[in-house]
Amino acid sequence: MALESSERPDRPITKFESMLKTDDVYFFDSEDFEDIIHHYLNNGKISLAKKGIKIGLQQHPDCIELKLLQVEVMVFENNLPAAENLLDELQSLDANNEEIYIQRANIYSKKDNHEKAVIFLQQALELSEDCVDIYALLGMEYLFMDDFKLAKENFMKCVAFDEQDYSSLYNVIYCFEYLEDYDGAITYLNEYLEDNPYCEVAWHQLGKQYYCKRMFQEALAAFDFAIISDDSFLGAYFEKGKVLEKLGKYTEAIENYETTISIEDPTSHAFLRIGKCYEKLKNHEMAKYYFYQTVHEDPLLDKGWLAITNFYYSRKNYDKALYYVNKAINIDSENPDYWTKCAKIYVALKDYDQADFAYKQAVDLGSYELETWLKWAEVAQNKGDIEGALQILKQAKEFYPNSLKILYMSVGFLLLSNDTINARIALLDALKLDKATKKLHLFQDQFPEFCDSEWLKGILSDSKKA
Repeated sequence: MALESSERPDRPITKFESMLKTDDVYFFDSEDFEDIIHHYLNNGKISLAKKGIKIGLQQHPDCIELKLLQVEVMVFENNLPAAENLLDELQSLDANNEEIYIQRANIYSKKDNHEKAVIFLQQALELSEDCVDIYALLGMEYLFMDDFKLAKENFMKCVAFDEQDYSSLYNVIYCFEYLEDYDGAITYLNEYLEDNPYCEVAWHQLGKQYYCKRMFQEALAAFDFAIISDDSFLGAYFEKGKVLEKLGKYTEAIENYETTISIEDPTSHAFLRIGKCYEKLKNHEMAKYYFYQTVHEDPLLDKGWLAITNFYYSRKNYDKALYYVNKAINIDSENPDYWTKCAKIYVALKDYDQADFAYKQAVDLGSYELETWLKWAEVAQNKGDIEGALQILKQAKEFYPNSLKILYMSVGFLLLSNDTINARIALLDALKLDKATKKLHLFQDQFPEFCDSEWLKGILSDSKKA
């Protein structure tokens, strides 16, 4: 027996779920079905949404809105051909329904054809009286296309329509940041705050823009206003702590990080920052305590293990430093900074074979800093592998062709390998770059055994005459 939904006072969702558990069939109007299906879609309950669509179409077989929800589920499940066929059918019935074009845009977005998706969304825009959701979709498509200028413009339209659309507000600021237009972001946020002076989200974002421009006093003021607007806003306390660190106010920074812990469950990032502050205050025991708290809270936070590594490395406890850097590497073995730190520890331990391996890993993973190449070459020298050291410097020269440090070090290694001809060529190249021999000490300091040689004096004499 079919019952009118009005006979039961419960909400449509409750009635629908009751119907599924019994043999009764309740009648709902199409709008009720739309609400039911939207509820399940919004909560990720796709199977219940599909049941709602099926029963809804049994009761309202000609309802275009329910069929469009069916399309939405098809797109979600990647059943794109069936979705397109159903849209073709619906478009022949109602060519001016903007939702048809929105769903076509979703299909092309799924196919990574974002340009085509934009075309359909613009068609939907021409048909729609309520454009704000379409502007948000356009903004996302332009983000996929890396067109941050147009993405920003569309998200701005969303914020203009609803000043509490914080998702769009975040996206606007994200676009400003990607374009590195921090001044533009600051202007936009200040204008927004004129109309919304108690918006903690906007104050927080404004503070972050000032922080990027190293305008720390302005950033502090912005974070303070965010806290005044919402004294439980964790992000504002945390960012304020970072600013205070930059200003050298480590005790105040700790107070703000501790506030985040008191408001909500502690986070490993807060513990790490507190530890760093205590380290700056030279309170080493407290620093160590919080570094260990960091990895206790989140054993997978590699930065926590690295902080402990640095703690022991700075105290020349290299065995413990090595133990903890390996913890970091086990978590993220593709981080070149960890391999570089590992290499430095092995150098301190005079284990040059392992240091050589670690530097090679760092370079293979993209650590091309000049210092890395030079230290690696020194490790090869300490191993007695002068040929290997020269090969390392040869690679380094591809990245730093005019580096006098590389050129003068190459001269020394060539002399150590008794290759005086190529040493002479390398030295003359260095002297051409180093016109007044202002950096010759780079060679003399590292290779004092060659400083008073007749060979060097002769080349320097010839260079001056030239």
